Amino acid sequence: MRSWENYKDHVKASNEEDRRNMEEIEEISDIVSSIIRRRQKLGISQRALAERCGLPLSSVACIETFKTMPKLDTLIKLTRALDLKLRVAVVE
Repeated sequence: MRSWENYKDHVKASNEEDRRNMEEIEEISDIVSSIIRRRQKLGISQRALAERCGLPLSSVACIETFKTMPKLDTLIKLTRALDLKLRVAVVE
């Protein structure tokens, strides 16, 4: 494999379950990356974000380092604290 993109394409082509898993990983990565970028743009620390959300600092750190997958209610707390909107789209 020459790049991460090539690897993702290879995994997606392997079978349907692997394709769905890789797409889920990409979607979560996009959401978490948006949270990190926004937090940094606002110039606030993980600790300050955790306090705004009523979450432990360790939870924010684990989410931002992809060590844990956030639940929907946690994502809503994080996005609200950062003045972001979490939207769901129906794709057919």
